Amino acid sequence: MKTLKVALLGCGNVGSHVARILLDDADELAARTGARLELVGIAVRNPDAPRDVELPRGLFTTDAESLVRGADVVIELMGGLEPAGTLIRQAIADGAAVVSGNKALLARQLPELSALADTAGLQLSYEAAVAGAIPILRLIRDSLSGDRVTKVMGIVNGTTNYILDAMDSTGAQFADALAEAQRLGYAEADPTADIEGLDAAAKAAILATLSFHTPFDLGDVHCEGITGVTAADVAAARDAGMVIKLLAIAERVDGAGGEEGICVRVHPTLLSREHPLAAVRGAFNAVFIEAENAGELMFYGQGAGGRPTASAILGDVVSAARRVVVGGRGRTETTTGNVRAVPIDDIQTSYSIGLEANDETGVLASIARIFAEHGVSIEAMRQTTHPADAGQTDSATLRFITHVGRESALASTVEDVRHLPVVREITSVLRVEGN
Repeated sequence: MKTLKVALLGCGNVGSHVARILLDDADELAARTGARLELVGIAVRNPDAPRDVELPRGLFTTDAESLVRGADVVIELMGGLEPAGTLIRQAIADGAAVVSGNKALLARQLPELSALADTAGLQLSYEAAVAGAIPILRLIRDSLSGDRVTKVMGIVNGTTNYILDAMDSTGAQFADALAEAQRLGYAEADPTADIEGLDAAAKAAILATLSFHTPFDLGDVHCEGITGVTAADVAAARDAGMVIKLLAIAERVDGAGGEEGICVRVHPTLLSREHPLAAVRGAFNAVFIEAENAGELMFYGQGAGGRPTASAILGDVVSAARRVVVGGRGRTETTTGNVRAVPIDDIQTSYSIGLEANDETGVLASIARIFAEHGVSIEAMRQTTHPADAGQTDSATLRFITHVGRESALASTVEDVRHLPVVREITSVLRVEGN
């Protein structure tokens, strides 16, 4: 039986489980691929660092470049742009198939790396870069390749979903829910990439590239995080039969000039509790797809963690190894489309607007006049009054949900309402999906 040399770059939580599976399940993997997968080395910064999985000390090396040069399959789990990018290019140049879970790198350089692999006739696979164990990229690339995807909408970051779910189920404030996520290991000590939406934005760019056969990168993604979501926002959503989720969305839209384009965005979103994505709890991920012929599809599972993500990595490794055994060109992506990226100002959406105002005659009329001037209509409104102390003006909390309108008009409406003398503060602005 042919033996393929496998080089592993990085041995964190995911990498250590990938190494364990390659060693422990070698016979099963050989039966599935038609070749023995020999783990020839693991490149790390510190071979002596403690790891969750006990692995042979002799496999570790700090010389990633030499390890790559002798490999048939290179698994890149280092993260970051460099040296990961250089090592992937080196692997392709040396004729190795590449498997990566590096969403940050792929969100910026996927078209370039895919072109290099295509020119070399090699396979570049990256299922683990989006939604962990959920085989969503393979489904989009293969199962839906004969269909026309119109919209992809997903919960692709487990940390933010855990936080928002905890706020919804317990009434916790954002800071307390974040602290609990960190205590349980769902959030990093520095959670910026998660809570600011950056991790989800990288995944959104990858999803959009595959779904619409057109290269998109991070610069094409409108990104907002969840740090501004308050317990009051979550409670108001619950009272309205809705839930707040951080969604990555890529959809076909008509631009301001009428031509079709793709808008890719990440932001906190209000969903009806009847929507399938509303039921995704804890740190789980899910991706909801709309296609012209297949209709609505949803895929749910563990989006992070060593074992689930290692499962996605090994699926790509087996696929790449089979290609090497059989021979011929590696599978490539179709990114020859020419659909332009549309700014978020051009989308059609609905807003939920929360504000604090004076509780006095004419407030609602003033606000309604601003809405009317921008051609924005109100679907629902809720008001709660707050009696003030002696000598102070009573206040009211107002929450509006608009009918669907163009984002630019809705945003302008909010800004003009903000400057009304009777409005004390705009407390929240959230987009609504499926309204």
